[in-house]
Amino acid sequence: MSLAELQVSTFTERVASDVPAPGGGSVAALEGALGAALGVMAAQLTQGRKKYADFAEHAAEVEKKCEALRGRLLDAMERDNEAFNTVSAAFALPKETEEEKARRSAAIQEGLKVCTQTPLETMELCDEGLQLVASMMGRCNDSCVSDLGVAALSLKAGLQGAWLNVCINIASLKDKAFAGECREKGEALLARAIPAADECYAAVLRATQ
Repeated sequence: MSLAELQVSTFTERVASDVPAPGGGSVAALEGALGAALGVMAAQLTQGRKKYADFAEHAAEVEKKCEALRGRLLDAMERDNEAFNTVSAAFALPKETEEEKARRSAAIQEGLKVCTQTPLETMELCDEGLQLVASMMGRCNDSCVSDLGVAALSLKAGLQGAWLNVCINIASLKDKAFAGECREKGEALLARAIPAADECYAAVLRATQ
């Protein structure tokens, strides 16, 4: 059974166990998926209401895109778990001979690259979700503005959590050029997304005072 098919209680039990996966990377992707889901909800609650007719077309577009992001982030959650298990299996490979050591090292490094690429993708998806949520501020049903705030916070948590996973993996990579590219991409995403999330949070506070 996939992680996404588990009951919430069962998923949290797995995370709380002494098994290292699913761990922070999968949880970060799930945070993002929850944020995207709230974006879908806010968009749906804005459509079909006379008061917000001017925003209906935009809300429909946000709904479509956030729903797609929700699915992709759930997929990233699964793949992050699989990537970790692949690296764990590589560490368990025999290392008695020089050939075995070389094969084991190559497998570990290849696995670490996947373990880096998946949370980096999670960051990209969360950033996209944040831009969509930000575009809804002031253009949505007033009753769900707080939900948009939670969406922004969830996507921000997903993005920053994924970044921590990128960082811990690139620290072990021998391919410094690849590691450098990933760091550059991640830092650019942080610089773009965090201010957007913080502004959404501040806007919600202003709207609810």
